[in-house]
Amino acid sequence: MDLTSKKLSRTTVIEIPFHDIDVLEVAWHGHYIKYAEIARNQLLSSINYDYPEMKASGYAWPIIEIKFRYIRPATYGMKLSVTATLVEVDHRLCIHYLMCNEQGQRICKGHSIQVAVDIKKQTMCLASPEIFLDLIATHLKT
Repeated sequence: MDLTSKKLSRTTVIEIPFHDIDVLEVAWHGHYIKYAEIARNQLLSSINYDYPEMKASGYAWPIIEIKFRYIRPATYGMKLSVTATLVEVDHRLCIHYLMCNEQGQRICKGHSIQVAVDIKKQTMCLASPEIFLDLIATHLKT
C-alpha cells in the first residue's frame, strides 16, 4: 500500500515529569521509548486499531526493532511534541518518530518496526493482515 502521497500521522504533547529525570535533570534515555509508545498508541487509536482491537482481530504486533538518535536532552518540565508517522504497512508496521521542544528544535528521532503474529498459531505473518490494511485504506480515503 502506497503511503507516500498521504501520511498517517499523529502528534501528542508530553510534559517531562520529575520522575523521568536523572541527577543532571535530563530525561533518562530509556523513557524516550515510553514517549514514542504514547504517540504510537494515539496513532493506532486514530485508525481504530489500538492494542485491544489488535488482540480482538487475532493478531499481536510485537516490536522487533527500535532505534533512536538523541540530538538534545529533554529536561524536567519540557513540553515535548512527539509525532508518530506510519511509513510502512505491507509486510510490517514501521513508524517514524520525531520529538521536538517548544521552539521546534529536534530532541530525538527514531523508528520502530512491528510484525503481525497470529495469536492462535503463534506464527509470524509474512504480510500485514487484511483487517489492518482495510482499516488503513478506509482511513486514507477520509
